[in-house]
Amino acid sequence: MSIVGFLPFALPDIGEEEIAEVLDSLRSGWLTTGPKAKLFEQQFAAFLGGGTEAIAVNSATAGLHLALEAIGLQPGDEVITTPYTFTATAEVVRYLGADPVFVDIDPYTFNIDRAKIEAAVTSKTKAIIPVHFGGLACDMDAIHHIARNHGLKVIEDAAHALPATYNGKLIGALESDVAVYSFYATKTITTGEGGMLVTRNPEIAKRCGIMRLHGISRDAFDRYTSTTPSWSYEVIAPGYKYNMMDISASLGIQQLRKAWALQKRRAEMAARYDEAFKDLPVVLPPKARAGDIHAWHLYVLRLSTDAKISRDRFIERMAVNGIGCSVHFIPLHLHPYWRDRYNFKPDDFPNALNTFQKAVSLPIYTKMTEGDQERVISAVRAILASW
Repeated sequence: MSIVGFLPFALPDIGEEEIAEVLDSLRSGWLTTGPKAKLFEQQFAAFLGGGTEAIAVNSATAGLHLALEAIGLQPGDEVITTPYTFTATAEVVRYLGADPVFVDIDPYTFNIDRAKIEAAVTSKTKAIIPVHFGGLACDMDAIHHIARNHGLKVIEDAAHALPATYNGKLIGALESDVAVYSFYATKTITTGEGGMLVTRNPEIAKRCGIMRLHGISRDAFDRYTSTTPSWSYEVIAPGYKYNMMDISASLGIQQLRKAWALQKRRAEMAARYDEAFKDLPVVLPPKARAGDIHAWHLYVLRLSTDAKISRDRFIERMAVNGIGCSVHFIPLHLHPYWRDRYNFKPDDFPNALNTFQKAVSLPIYTKMTEGDQERVISAVRAILASW
């Protein structure tokens, strides 16, 4: 197969609408948190519905940190989550001196195993952070049931999950205390760097809004746009610098308008991959439940035991064919920090370990052409057929 340029694993889909919106912000003279950030928050809350309030931040990591601070997480507390995620999900627990407690994943969905959560609850447990892996919703009914029984908060790591649904409702509009989205450059919509915290709890919203910008009691945007003297403010807590710039929000405003169209395109690409790979020695990605929507942030194949090539060698061969792949994720308990702090062994979470050893993420982004996807399909089939 001839190679015409390298096909990267992911690229953002930025159009003239986003460029025009950013230029409008630059020309307005308002570059940091201002009218565009407020508009993005309002539009995002309206998009989700369900009476949510949205708070724009500079990363999903920041949003998760704010959420945990807002629920009063203290040193020595515990938060249940999954090891099959990016480190940000767990590191924010450590920011506050608390400890993440890992629960293994369901080997089919890659999401936290609902059947193993309750056994991990102790008197120190304060919250559960489910991660909607790849854009597939977790079993939120089961998680909410456990949380209600034990008086726990639920903070959804929805970094992959826009727009995904559970029981016909968008993630972010469920009964969870908080959901946090990522708008990193590779995500389903992007602001370059950025995220959104959403909640239906006014006290959490108020606290996160204050702590997002240095613990100041008044919104800086309001102070600087007031037509009457309004220079005074109070610092009521040692807050953070987690606000989103208007330049970033400008991208988000236009990206959000395309969210459903982008999801439709990714779903079509996932279906095309499924059809092309169904006869190969692989395990296809899980699907959303009937009536629900998968965001398809990731398309993860697992090489089956019948495959004659290792996962690492497969990725190397894809690169030789000019195609970038990735792995989601190296389980947290294998990383030196988490391994050494909590004395983890590789087989402490066997489903996460086994999934990682076989998993490879293929390119699935909306800037790919049909020809680009055909390159991926042809390469996958050729590699698995030749080994």
